[in-house]
Amino acid sequence: MLVDQQVAVERRVDAWFVAASVSDHAMFSVLYDRHAAVLYRYACARVGAEFADDVVSETFLAAFRRRRRYDTSRPDARPWLFGILTKEISHHRRRERAHYRAVARSCTSDADQDSSERALARASAHEIRVPLAKALATLAARDRDVLLLIAWGELSYEETAQAVGIPVGTVRSRLHRARRKLAAELGGEDPTRVTEGAS
Repeated sequence: MLVDQQVAVERRVDAWFVAASVSDHAMFSVLYDRHAAVLYRYACARVGAEFADDVVSETFLAAFRRRRRYDTSRPDARPWLFGILTKEISHHRRRERAHYRAVARSCTSDADQDSSERALARASAHEIRVPLAKALATLAARDRDVLLLIAWGELSYEETAQAVGIPVGTVRSRLHRARRKLAAELGGEDPTRVTEGAS
């Protein structure tokens, strides 16, 4: 019986838990359990590990406060949470740019602690990371948000539009502009396309 109840809970969509949390606050914790890890990884990439906990915590606090306004016709809360996270990151914009500049300046590597194969993989990643960080720092914030929600957040164009509150066509134009600028900065390469799923 307990297993059946657990399966029933796991199958419920996010919108159900958001609505249920209005009367039972504990229900909101399911959203945290489902989405905190992916939001944290995304936040780490955007503002660094030292600030990621803060922006993710602020995101869930803001989401909890806004839960009554959630559109329950949208079963998946991930785009909504990414939208709130993007706004929280905008408050940390200077830190984000500082993070990219710090990554771009970093020359340290712990490759000597790894096997030769892992050292090569890390060196290759480091080669890409430094110029990518420099290029990301040059993008307009709104273009960078769209690019990274798609590439690192793995949102579709439609989910990105929902997250930042713009039309899908604007997502496409901002993404195109960001990729064009990244490619120009990186000599024709765009490493964000490698991490992007089908949109």
